[in-house]
Amino acid sequence: MCSEETVLSIAPSPVRRHPKGFQPGSVPLARRNLLANKPRLLRSACGIGFAVLLMLMQLGFQQAFFDSSLEVIRRLDGDLFLQSIHKYQFATRDTFPRTNLDAPRNLPGVASARPLYADWYNFFWKNPFDDKIFLVRAFAFDPDGPVFSFAEVNANRAKLKEANTVLIDRQARRFLGMDRDPAEAELNGTKVKVVGSFALGPDFQSDGTVMMSDRTFASLLPGPAGSPSQVDLGVVKVGPGVDAAVVRQAMTKTVPDTIAVFTKPELVEFERRFQADVSSAGPIFAMGTIVGFVVGMLISYQVTYTDLSDQLPQYATLKAIGYRTGYLLRVVLEQAAFNAMAGWIPAWLVSIVLYYVIGQLALLPLRMSVNLTLLSLGLTLGMCLISAVLAVRRVIRADPAEVF
Repeated sequence: MCSEETVLSIAPSPVRRHPKGFQPGSVPLARRNLLANKPRLLRSACGIGFAVLLMLMQLGFQQAFFDSSLEVIRRLDGDLFLQSIHKYQFATRDTFPRTNLDAPRNLPGVASARPLYADWYNFFWKNPFDDKIFLVRAFAFDPDGPVFSFAEVNANRAKLKEANTVLIDRQARRFLGMDRDPAEAELNGTKVKVVGSFALGPDFQSDGTVMMSDRTFASLLPGPAGSPSQVDLGVVKVGPGVDAAVVRQAMTKTVPDTIAVFTKPELVEFERRFQADVSSAGPIFAMGTIVGFVVGMLISYQVTYTDLSDQLPQYATLKAIGYRTGYLLRVVLEQAAFNAMAGWIPAWLVSIVLYYVIGQLALLPLRMSVNLTLLSLGLTLGMCLISAVLAVRRVIRADPAEVF
């Protein structure tokens, strides 16, 4: 902490040269105030860093939640997608007749229109190593008409023509046993042969994924639920050099009113909005971030208020010798920004380590991104600067005569 002599020594030239107030000196007063008491700086950095780490973890989980939910959509090999207008989430079954793909398939500029069958609640996988049964999601398609961009899926799709053969997600949660490369397993009480694997990973709703042919899908899920005449999603590819937006407009006029047509960015955004605004997970993570922000504001306010209380004689001296309120306010805000950086930098580094560890254990795409870095930095600066504005009133109201 700077002494009164230090503050007086950094004052500019005689008052008579600046009748309307002094110009700020060249000495970085905010930084010197911050470094004057290193134990208190360490305590302040730890307190603010805790709040920042809380926000970073909430933001990281929210980003991982969105990325894992959207990954399977991003891996669909199509330019346009048809689904029921009543389908409010990708992971919800709401089928439509397969015959509704006939008209789009015959439109100019359309290269293919292929059906995707999917189910999230009716396929039960028995771990071949411990015989425990778990719910998994299932995707099915015609092996002659692939709908995914997984290179391994497309390389092994011919093998799916054999009855009761499946491809499994080797990045599924480990308790499913898919990562141990089983040769066969049991799905819905039927023995199935594992003919290959792919890398997708779980999300917050599904622990693992199996892929199969449409015929295997129908045999493992008999009845209307597995009927090949009912499609969960239509995957449309346009020809080279064809504008997908133009084809989309034409396609909208040919399909029934019960069918919605999306481009891939629109389908991704449709799912992202649901996860962010409708599902419980999005608001929960957002509320956690807000809680971290409020906790950080309280900690930052206490830190700034304590610093200003201890340094009040110095600020009162500066006011007495002619420094304007604007300069004092700038010093306080600079000191708050330095406090923010002192807490944010270590919290950011710790979060990278936690992202890696938790991501490996939970098999979630937890990773630090540029957007996450900038957002957390902005929130940290915001909470510290707002707290400084609330606490600086003590300096503005300081009367040198009363202080001394």
